[in-house]
Amino acid sequence: MTSSAPFAAARLFDRAGGPRVMGILNVTPDSFSDGGRFAAVEQAASHAARMAADGADIIDIGGESTRPGYQPVDADEEIRRVVPAIRAVRAATDAPVSIDTMKAAVAEAALDAGAAIVNDVWGLQRDPDIARVAAERGAPVVVMHHRTEVDPALDIVEDMKRFLGHSIDIALRAGVPEHAICLDPGVGFGKTVEQNLIAIQQVGALAGMGFPVLLGTSRKSLIGHIIQRAPEERVHGTVATSVLGWAAGATVFRVHDIRENRDALLVAKAVLDA
Repeated sequence: MTSSAPFAAARLFDRAGGPRVMGILNVTPDSFSDGGRFAAVEQAASHAARMAADGADIIDIGGESTRPGYQPVDADEEIRRVVPAIRAVRAATDAPVSIDTMKAAVAEAALDAGAAIVNDVWGLQRDPDIARVAAERGAPVVVMHHRTEVDPALDIVEDMKRFLGHSIDIALRAGVPEHAICLDPGVGFGKTVEQNLIAIQQVGALAGMGFPVLLGTSRKSLIGHIIQRAPEERVHGTVATSVLGWAAGATVFRVHDIRENRDALLVAKAVLDA
């Protein structure tokens, strides 16, 4: 079990501990790659246990799809989906749980149910109370860069820095300490294909802001665009981005396929450290 000390899960953001793998567990009917597969509590717990056995350091549970064209759900429905799953996963594995949500009410219910980390795809900027909830519960935060509109002319690195700088300010003002903040470039969110590639390539620019970086590329359409394969056939493409991400300065990798990414990351680390 994870420590009850405030912000203890932030140790998982420390690059000195080596690559960290965050396993994706969507308890949704409509996520792009695994929608509906783990909506039942028993299925969610079993899949989480398999991911932990394969080496997942964190289990990331989400109750609302954020794929293109997704249907928003209200906080009550999201809570209904995630809270039983969190409790079941906590009973099935010792891996800490992160809650993938942009809503303060959902984050609060999830943390009370046993989650340890808040992973917000809107970087604490959609719901003003979510940073306060994380701070009060002693939960580290992952803040992701997000855009509602694609702008091909945009300097995406500067936009990420600006957006995430604002997210960092929100977290710090709420009482989340610096060591408990992790940045996510938001691959696949409001970016062109070229901007997504640059976001991966320039992970080091975000790490240079003084915070650890999470990279989430798993099975995404960017990879499908390059290799022309269906989501479940994008494992090797995902692994390539994970390895490049580690070399560029990322620490945490949010993926569906744990063993493949973990093995590749450990080899990449050994080669780079030699």
